[in-house]
Amino acid sequence: MSRVDEYFELSGRRTTVAREVRGGLTTFVAMAYILLLNPIILGGAADVTGAKLSIPQLTTMTALSAAVSTILMGLVGNAPLAVAAGLGINAVVAYQAAPHMTWPQAMGLVVLEGLIIILLSLTGVRERIMAAIPQPLKYAITAGIGCFIALIGLVDAGFVSKGGGTVLTLGTDGRLTGWPIVVFVATLLLMFVLYVRRVPGAILISIIAGTVFAVILDNAATIPAKSWGVIVPTVPDTFVSTPDFGLFGEVDLFGGFARAGAVTALVILFTLVLSGFFDAMGTIVGLSEEAGIVREDGSIPRLGRILSMDGLCAALGGVTSSSANTVFVESAAGIGEGARTGLANIVTGLLFSATLFFAPLAGMVPSQAAAPALIIVGALMMSQVAKIDWSDPELTIPVFVTIVTMPFTYSITAGIGSGIISYVVVVLALGRARKLNPAVWVIVALFVVYFCIDPIEQLFGIS
Repeated sequence: MSRVDEYFELSGRRTTVAREVRGGLTTFVAMAYILLLNPIILGGAADVTGAKLSIPQLTTMTALSAAVSTILMGLVGNAPLAVAAGLGINAVVAYQAAPHMTWPQAMGLVVLEGLIIILLSLTGVRERIMAAIPQPLKYAITAGIGCFIALIGLVDAGFVSKGGGTVLTLGTDGRLTGWPIVVFVATLLLMFVLYVRRVPGAILISIIAGTVFAVILDNAATIPAKSWGVIVPTVPDTFVSTPDFGLFGEVDLFGGFARAGAVTALVILFTLVLSGFFDAMGTIVGLSEEAGIVREDGSIPRLGRILSMDGLCAALGGVTSSSANTVFVESAAGIGEGARTGLANIVTGLLFSATLFFAPLAGMVPSQAAAPALIIVGALMMSQVAKIDWSDPELTIPVFVTIVTMPFTYSITAGIGSGIISYVVVVLALGRARKLNPAVWVIVALFVVYFCIDPIEQLFGIS
């Protein structure tokens, strides 16, 4: 145990093995949905030849990729940052890359994305870009992610949805309906009570209790499966399944450039790199702040290693055909339970490994039981706004834009880009251009291109 303490710096970060185990387990429960959702997204799309990927094989590869990536991040980066196939990035692969090339060629672009991010990390470029972002904007990124994951939780639970004449509405058509919502509300209130009373394992206990309640309700009442969403809380017929590794290594590294054309492939690759780069950057900054591992000077321990591992894990997602991996915001659930080191990642990764053979168990926790964790952690992350000087006009607008854009666009990347561009515009308007770090101009240029992808595609005739 002394070696474990020394390697993961448990005493230095004021944590214990028990807290790390509890945090790792909670993170796994909060993000286990990816084992079902990622195969649905990728498996529902066809490549340029009309071929579709196998759902069972995608499930195996998603679990394998998440397990290896999360453990690597824990061992090398020593941070409670779980890694799995990134939502949003998988949509780019499925609906932007696949229609122009074969699946192996699309996954080849994912591998290239990871390699580019590794190169940027090893050369220190990525770390310098992160350091160039003003500290108040980093606080805003944390708060924005808090709003974002809270909205994800509300939507996943069905408490908020599209409807009526508004962009979002309460429940369905302005009112809450169905038993699944009861599960969500009951679990959320239980979590509030246990958390404010400082009960150890409050989040995890609530998720388990909510799952048991959901299983009982589903058996006692006639509830349409679609009401639960992606995961229906039923006891599986069997708890053991055989993994299928057939998609491993199905990669054509440069074939996409020949099949789709250089310009199309480059636009897709640029989108993947920029999304993966800044999405993970924002999440790493936000979660590190929440975990309390950021030093007094604003730096993050082992940041270079964390960023390099993020790129390696992205490339691994291509090798496994599960799409690019990235740091998951749901890691905040484990951090809320006390996770402070990479030991929590080892626990989460081992649990993902177990799902290779016990995948049916991952299908028992409905969104309504897991989503409350995102709500309460979102509230905790919003506390970062107290560190911002709201009386400074140079900061007020870009900070506000950063925070609100993330949930409103459902994109961390868009929030960071909007905030930084707003910051530069305000600084220039105040005649303070000299204070801008040269790296900031690089970031702004990249985001201008990112937001102008559509006219660029039209310019080059890319459909």
